[in-house]
Amino acid sequence: MWFALEKNDWLGQKPDAIVCNDMVSVADLRALLPPGMRTLPIACYFHENQLTYPIPDEQVRDFQYGMTNITSALAADAVWFNSRVHMEAFLVAARRLLEKMPDCIPRGVCDAIRRKASVLYPPVELPGKNVKRDPHRIPTILWPHRWEFDKNPEPFFAELIRLVGQRVPFRLVLLGEQFREAPRVFADSWESLRGHIDHAGYIEDRAKYFELLTSCDIVVSTAIQENFGIAVVEAMLAGCQPVFPNRLAYPELLPASLHQQCLYENDEDLISALRRVLVDDSRLSAEQIDRLRSSMADRFGAPGRVVEIDHALTSLAARVH
Repeated sequence: MWFALEKNDWLGQKPDAIVCNDMVSVADLRALLPPGMRTLPIACYFHENQLTYPIPDEQVRDFQYGMTNITSALAADAVWFNSRVHMEAFLVAARRLLEKMPDCIPRGVCDAIRRKASVLYPPVELPGKNVKRDPHRIPTILWPHRWEFDKNPEPFFAELIRLVGQRVPFRLVLLGEQFREAPRVFADSWESLRGHIDHAGYIEDRAKYFELLTSCDIVVSTAIQENFGIAVVEAMLAGCQPVFPNRLAYPELLPASLHQQCLYENDEDLISALRRVLVDDSRLSAEQIDRLRSSMADRFGAPGRVVEIDHALTSLAARVH
């Protein structure tokens, strides 16, 4: 609203295009813009969406937010998603929501959105150096995610405590941002795991953050929400072996050749996946890790991604209403 209703003198000149994220109502924005700016091409970048984002058990989903996502996608000239699996999930969820309408169901909405939708992976900063690991040291497990419910930390900590009970040696690094309330499992697991934890907490300094990533060997996720996963891509770029669930964006991130070795099927399979890399010597070879790092850099590294984003912005700005 502020952007639309201000005179925008701070811009210095009329912009060529507008890019906003999924939290903005593009339809409202376009309606509120000054008359001379209402025909500007607008792209809406979907990092998340409010139709598929999980909600805590005690809450009820407010579908108005999801409907806003749908109207934003309709009102935008281009709709960019951070992964293909996210784009497909949104379109399926949008169709299902519209089908719940009792009457006057609009036709062709999802087809219209699909025609202007595309995948634009976010750029990921490359770490400064590649550190060779000692294959004989005690492996360090990395948790790089936000300390929130949608990252589903409960099975992760449950399996770590089982490994402690089985006297499996490992070290642990817990990264990721913390907000007002973290899931109780972080505090509840502390006593059982404190002897294994090398670091716990968010690191703002990027150099120190990458340095800690390169000290880890295995990056684990148990998330129930991940449309891309910048933190896990950073970890793989730093040389960590992935242990990810076979869902969400993870199969899309990994080369198909590593799916069988690096993806597990469900929470019950997680303990077996961890034991394979910690005990049964099923770690990726140094050559496999190098190929994985190269794949991550080629597909998601900032230098290449910025070029593609520049092309997308140039194409957007060239559109004339």
